[in-house]
Amino acid sequence: MSRSRRLNRGRAAARAVLTLAALRAVLLLGALALGACGGTSEDPILELSSQEALEQGRKLMAEGKWNPARKYFIHAFEVEPNSATGREGLLLAADAYFKAGGSDNLIKAEARYRDFVNRFPTSEHAAYAQFQIGLTLSRRIAKPDRDQSISKQAAQALEDVERFYPTSEFAAQAKEEAERVRAHLADHDYMVGRFYERYGLPNSAIDRYVYLLENYPEYAERDKVLYHLCQAYLERKGKGDRDLARETCQRLEKEYPESQYVEKIPKRWPEEPEPKDDHGPKEAKEPKEAAAGSDPAPTPPPPAGNGGL
Repeated sequence: MSRSRRLNRGRAAARAVLTLAALRAVLLLGALALGACGGTSEDPILELSSQEALEQGRKLMAEGKWNPARKYFIHAFEVEPNSATGREGLLLAADAYFKAGGSDNLIKAEARYRDFVNRFPTSEHAAYAQFQIGLTLSRRIAKPDRDQSISKQAAQALEDVERFYPTSEFAAQAKEEAERVRAHLADHDYMVGRFYERYGLPNSAIDRYVYLLENYPEYAERDKVLYHLCQAYLERKGKGDRDLARETCQRLEKEYPESQYVEKIPKRWPEEPEPKDDHGPKEAKEPKEAAAGSDPAPTPPPPAGNGGL
């Protein structure tokens, strides 16, 4: 190989090495620049103190910007969870979720309020947080012909305000909201009772109506429940049912003399039937639960003394 060719090859190799080194340097500088920019621009909240984040969140909250405000409140809590600003951050984060609304946000708000009550049960804001737990649940209750698990939880949470914080400013509000939820639960029991009645299951209808009358004395439409209880007794046609129906209708007439159902009370009462056996008439097999979106399906009546449905 000639000397000129060896020199050319050496120069080419040197240029390649220099080019590769330069490329590596450029890539390294670029990575450092991206890292530096990313640390400040991607999440500037992380650079704030708990107090600074709290103040910024309050400004956004005042403008109705619930979601951006929530991020600052969460940071204020996470930086100093046991400080005064941290406690306020946790509560305001729950408020931001609550004000944003929607089922998902209400579920997250409930979790934050419960966290506050569990962490700071003696806080001056504990009664408020407990009341808000009830509201997050009551705003998610289903229609009367659907499962009422959330409604029961809402009633319990609201009643806990009166139980644990009877002197708080939220006790009266919680009582009023609890009455509304209990009326909703009573509507559910009435609808299930009517379903049983229409389906030809008077025993189950009677159990449901009696349960409603015993557990919801404040229910505003007790007159219609008494009337249908009377009809269910007459439909059952067992020994003593005629007398029970008469007593129920007399109670309806006495307690609600202006009710429209008083006019529907039978003018003549059927004769007492002879019982077929010691166990009373048999009923058809109870229907299964209906799928979501269909007519309300009956559920087995609650056992005596049970506060559930």
